[in-house]
Amino acid sequence: MSKRIRRVGSIKKELLKKSREAALAAVQIFNNPNISFKSESYVVLMIIAWTYLLHAYFRDQKIEHRYCQQNGKRRKFDKTKHGAYKYWELERCLNDVNSPIDKDTANNLRFLIGLRHEIEHQMTTRIDDILSARFQACCLNYNEYIKKLFKANNGIEKHLSFSLQFSTISIEQKELLEEHPGLPANIRGYIQDFDAGLSDEEFANPHYAYRILFVPKTANRKGQADRVIEFVKSDSPLAEAINKEYAVIKETEKRKYLPKQVVDLMKAEGYPGFSVHYHTQLWQSLDAKNPAKGYGTMVAGKVWHWYERWVDVVRKYCRESGGKYL
Repeated sequence: MSKRIRRVGSIKKELLKKSREAALAAVQIFNNPNISFKSESYVVLMIIAWTYLLHAYFRDQKIEHRYCQQNGKRRKFDKTKHGAYKYWELERCLNDVNSPIDKDTANNLRFLIGLRHEIEHQMTTRIDDILSARFQACCLNYNEYIKKLFKANNGIEKHLSFSLQFSTISIEQKELLEEHPGLPANIRGYIQDFDAGLSDEEFANPHYAYRILFVPKTANRKGQADRVIEFVKSDSPLAEAINKEYAVIKETEKRKYLPKQVVDLMKAEGYPGFSVHYHTQLWQSLDAKNPAKGYGTMVAGKVWHWYERWVDVVRKYCRESGGKYL
């Protein structure tokens, strides 16, 4: 075996080692109750983990992944001012025709890349719980791909466990998370714009955001409730029964309303005098199309749609209008 082949193999192993360490550090930091800088640390470390993973893959497949200028048959490689090669960043790796990453996993990573751009220049708050479904998906996707592209023993699941919680999620807490009162305006706007650019199928795909419904479990016999969390297959009788009762497992896309639909709803609820004109006056007076308010989103960059939260605001307004629209 030549020195060059041994060197390539050694670099690939080192990339995989660093990749796994970055992924493990990301999850461990996010699960650490003593650290408040969770999301920012997780995003940066997971992007590094994925970048090194794809560099290891490209090196294993003998695919050039350094920036260069083609001059006829010769290539001039781009270098830093200190002489180091400039290897592709994660987004460039995903854009390459040789990328092994599927579309939905790539959507998840592109979201994290854009989020990093938003948070790297300023401090953020209250985004850990809001984005945890996408962070969970990223972690599961990483574990799947490191085993798929390399050997199964490279998986990191054996090093991880579920973090214990000191509180339950009540209805009030769930509503608070949905409203995100403390979410920075730039982060809120970024999330809404990114999600609006996805199809319903892409948004609901677990590789983009991994959402789980937790249902309290009652044990009838000793030994039944030894595990806090149990996973069941999505097509099992239990999952189907939960879906029918709670109707939330597959309902991952927020319902959207056009202005006329909002007005028609109010008329159907007993406010026949409420019109599109009054609706326009209301949203303008409240600056409701400000992305920071979280009342709606622009779909396909053309038409504004309202979320259920805005419908509730309009309903309250009509109810407190002193009979103006009756």
